[in-house]
Amino acid sequence: MRRTAAIRDMFAMPTPGPEKFIWPVFVAPGSGRRETIASMPNQYRYSADELVKALAPVVAQGVKSVLLFGVPDDGADEGKDECGTSAADPHGVVQRAIPVLRAAYPELVIFTDVCLCAYTSHGHCGPRDPDGDVDNDAACEMLARVAVSHARAGADGVAPSAMMDGQVAAIRHALDEEGFTKTLLISYSTKFASQMYGPFRDAEGSAPGHGDRQGYQASARDPRTALRESVLDEAEGADALMVKPALFYLDMIREVAQRTLLPVMAYNVSGEYSMIHAAASAGYCDLYATARESLDAIFRAGATQVISYWAPFYGMIYP
Repeated sequence: MRRTAAIRDMFAMPTPGPEKFIWPVFVAPGSGRRETIASMPNQYRYSADELVKALAPVVAQGVKSVLLFGVPDDGADEGKDECGTSAADPHGVVQRAIPVLRAAYPELVIFTDVCLCAYTSHGHCGPRDPDGDVDNDAACEMLARVAVSHARAGADGVAPSAMMDGQVAAIRHALDEEGFTKTLLISYSTKFASQMYGPFRDAEGSAPGHGDRQGYQASARDPRTALRESVLDEAEGADALMVKPALFYLDMIREVAQRTLLPVMAYNVSGEYSMIHAAASAGYCDLYATARESLDAIFRAGATQVISYWAPFYGMIYP
């Protein structure tokens, strides 16, 4: 059964096609910007015009989707406030980038991350109450405004990542009220408080100024509550569910997939990407072979689509 490559391929699971990958990418204000991210090799912060150029070889490989993260003013404090108000600015960095990408790639599926942490002065995912905790309901109201602004700019789908209770229902209601009934709602439905987000927070300048996010992100040691978050988000109107991170939570991908008929996405996060690069740089493994093995594991666990920084390198991972 394993004697030749042809026999092995005959009995192997199908190779995931490039259309199953979503590239998470950082978009910055201005023009002519392509800035290195030290903790994420071969990933960059792009202005919209530079992202158009960077997408050409990615789209040529068959990757059909991006997930946009806004980097306001290169992570500086300018424009940030207690509530993250600028995230809903119709002239914000994500809102301006969407039509630029749409004009260049009419068939590209454009998702947008809906969160406030990069836009708040304190780095948390919503406004704070008098005790310093995140005000869940005020955050949901703000997230709904952000989602509508992205839909109005032309996003195919919005992906709320703040892990506020009721955020999916609030966003779905707001989108429907504004006539965006066809806008997909991709929920970060089971998102864990993880050590694997460090490089991302460097890239977006979104680390919390104090404390952490364990009060609203899922606990790795409480899988029942984590699964319940996905069940609730499906009931609130999510079009797809998501487990984040992926590699340390393959069991949760499988559990969510067994409980739903919705698509189950997995976010192969920055730390997972960067640690494979670090191991390969140290000579411990082959870069693309290890990336392939890790991605195969995520699909094998039950993911139907994968959000991954490996997406631009699909042709080297799956030659």
